[in-house]
Amino acid sequence: MAHVERRERRTADGTLLKTYRVRWRGPDGKERNKTFQKKVEADRFCAVVSADLAKGQYVDPDAGKIPFETYARKWIDAQTFEETTREAVELRLRLHAFPILGDRYLSEIQPSTIQSWLRTLADLAPTYRKVVFANVSTVFTAAVDDELIPKNPCKAPSVRKPRSDPKKLVPWTSKRVLAVRDALPDRYQIVVWLGAGLGLRQGEIFGLSPDDIDFDASEVHVRRQVKLFSSNRQVFGLPKGRKTRKVPLPDAVADAITAYMTAHPPIEVTRPWTTLDGKPTTVSLLLTTREKGAMNRNYFNTYLWRPALERAGVPDLRENGCHALRHFFASTALHEGETIKAVSEYLGHADPGFTLRTYTHLMEGSSERTRRAIDTAFLGEDEESDE
Repeated sequence: MAHVERRERRTADGTLLKTYRVRWRGPDGKERNKTFQKKVEADRFCAVVSADLAKGQYVDPDAGKIPFETYARKWIDAQTFEETTREAVELRLRLHAFPILGDRYLSEIQPSTIQSWLRTLADLAPTYRKVVFANVSTVFTAAVDDELIPKNPCKAPSVRKPRSDPKKLVPWTSKRVLAVRDALPDRYQIVVWLGAGLGLRQGEIFGLSPDDIDFDASEVHVRRQVKLFSSNRQVFGLPKGRKTRKVPLPDAVADAITAYMTAHPPIEVTRPWTTLDGKPTTVSLLLTTREKGAMNRNYFNTYLWRPALERAGVPDLRENGCHALRHFFASTALHEGETIKAVSEYLGHADPGFTLRTYTHLMEGSSERTRRAIDTAFLGEDEESDE
C-alpha cells in the first residue's frame, strides 16, 4: 500500500522547507513516488492510490503522459474498420479535436477540458457534432482499456454531451419522386428507379450489375457498392456493414431496368476490391459515366442531383439528398403493411430496432388497423353466438 513520508530541507538562507512524498509499489513491483507541497494533498493522493491498488483498479499516474494526437493516431492505425471509415474518422479528429486537444497529455484532459472543447464545436451541425464527440470519447475509452488513464473524461456527469434536435422523417410523395426523376438527364434517371423502387443506397446503385438481377425470381441481389476515397479514388466493396442481401423486384422497376439496358448497354469496369491496393475486380455495371467508368458520388450529387432538385422545385437541403429515395421505399412498404423486420432486411439495416426508431411515426395507421381487427374479432364472435 502507499504511504506518506515527511521530508525537510533548509534553503541557503536557512528557511525550512517541508514536502510530503507518497511512495508505493505498482502491480509490476516497481517503486514509484510523487511529491506534494501540502500534506492534505499527499494524504488524499495516498488514499486514492491505496484504494485503487486494493480494488485492482490502479493506473500508473505517468502512463497517461502521451499527447492525445499521438495516441489517437495509433488508435486509428490499429482499427479494423473500412478504409473509408478510417479516412472519415481521421479527418474529423484532425479538423476538430487535434487543434485543441492534440498537444495535451491524456492524463491532463479533464471533464472541464472536454466541456470547453465542445464549445468550439458550436457552429457544427448537431448530428456532425455528436459524431465528432463520439470519436473523441472512443479514443479515451481505448486509453482506459489500455490502462493509461483511470476514467474517460467524456463520460463525466458534468460534460453536456451534444444532442441533435429530434426530427421526424418526412418521406417524399410519389409526385416529388417522379418530378426529380424526370428532371434528371435520361442516362441517370435509373438512379431514382433503383433508389425509390429497391431501397438501394447510392453506392449500391452505382455498384449494381445486371448479373445481380434475377428477373425470373423477381429479386435483386445487393452484393457490392462503389466506395469513394479521398482524391476521388474508387474501389468496389461489400455493402455497408459487409452484409449482402436480397430485395424484391417490382414489375415496374424490372421494366425500367430492361428498357434502360436497351438504351444504355452495361459496361465492364475494373476497380480494386475493398482497399486501394486490393485485388482488381471487373464488374459489368448497369450505370456508368459517359466516360465508361463507375459513377462518382461527388460528381453525381453536385452536377446531376442538385440541378435536378432545382428543376423539380425541391429545396436543396441535406434531407433531400439521394438517401430520400430509400426513405420513400421504406415508407411506401410500411404503408402497405410490410413488416418492420422485412423492411429492415430489404434496407440492409443490421438492427431492426434502428428501422423501427427511424420509421415508426410513419405507421400511425396501424392503430386504426388494430381497432378494425379487434372489432372484427368481437363482431365475428357475436355472429357465431347468434347462430
